[in-house]
Amino acid sequence: MADEESLISTALADLDTAAEILNLDPSCHAVLRHPQRTLTVSVPVRMDDETIRVFTGHRVHHSYVRGPSKGGIRYHPSVTLDETTALAMIMTWKCAVVDIPLGGAKGGIVCNPKSMSLGELERMTRRYIFMIMPLIGPEQDIPAPDIYTDAQTMAWIMDTYSMFKGYSVPGVVTGKPVNIGGTLGRKAATGRGCMFVVLEALKHLGMRRKGSTVAIQGYGNVGSNVACFLQEKGLKLIAASDSRGGVMNLKGLDARKLVSHKEKTGTVVGYKASKEISNEELLELDCDVLIPAAIENVITRRNAANIKARILAEAANGPVTAQANRILDESGIFVLPDILANTGGVTVSYFEWVQDIASHFWTEEDVNIKLENVIMKAFKEVVENSKKHELNMRLGALVLAVDRVAAAFITRGLFP
Repeated sequence: MADEESLISTALADLDTAAEILNLDPSCHAVLRHPQRTLTVSVPVRMDDETIRVFTGHRVHHSYVRGPSKGGIRYHPSVTLDETTALAMIMTWKCAVVDIPLGGAKGGIVCNPKSMSLGELERMTRRYIFMIMPLIGPEQDIPAPDIYTDAQTMAWIMDTYSMFKGYSVPGVVTGKPVNIGGTLGRKAATGRGCMFVVLEALKHLGMRRKGSTVAIQGYGNVGSNVACFLQEKGLKLIAASDSRGGVMNLKGLDARKLVSHKEKTGTVVGYKASKEISNEELLELDCDVLIPAAIENVITRRNAANIKARILAEAANGPVTAQANRILDESGIFVLPDILANTGGVTVSYFEWVQDIASHFWTEEDVNIKLENVIMKAFKEVVENSKKHELNMRLGALVLAVDRVAAAFITRGLFP
């Protein structure tokens, strides 16, 4: 039985709540509670020392009623089937919130990529793709990068899939290098999308941009990009952290210089003119905007009551547990849920897929303008839906997404 604080429990509890609000048909509700496909595979890999290690990999399709499924592949020791299933479900809601014609998927391998060589990672990737090949393709499931996978990983996936097809298939993955069919603007897309919703939230709440304070837990690609974008808009970064610890300066940190420091040292810790703090302390700082941008379940029933931010923007997937959600709501914190706040990445992935299929590529300016239009429309629709049902933003976004997916399922009907 899943732990009450687990990501799958949170995801299922969220769906159940949305179904109750919508008075969803019980049969449709039951279908949405289960992934449409699940595959677990053994991934034997020849290591550099000539031994063979067998890793476990997963790929889950939660829904493809609105279009091909879409979702990242992560390499991490904590990957589980439950986690992968929950993340696939969350991806379904993300795609529906921004109203792009895709469903949700997720994949992962249980491994420690930090202890593996580049050659081992390549061989593991290619074997894993061979094992899940019946499930992926531009018409049915399009993977993307996630934790500890990147553009190079996607290049190996594209090449492996293309070798079996006998011709290049750039549309099989997104997040690829630009020279093999990737899109401009993809790397910063999740951070840029989060920036758009934070700025809209400030406006919605009547808060000033200039001088509003920001704390970011997880200063990786997403966290650092959103920090830099918000700094350009006049907000002040006062704290940031990564897996090794955090730094704080209430007078402000320079987001771009902090990126340079991390690139040189591998961590934000040790940045000049700053005080060291823990990840736990960062989450409880008094700030205007708190952005958890690392992993899931960092805000739980144990620390939710200590959150002091006015706005909490979930740049990570599932950083807040179900019980913590209720505590944050009672505290009056304006939560921008992950299915809205971090949809910039999947939106630009969708753009990349469209460009690959058309073999016609856009400028970075075009990508960013289209992204802003999609995110702004989604924010407005979530606000309107929240008011319509008298809900907070989290439930407003979720109800909007579940309603769209359920409507597609009902319209299509059940085969046979």
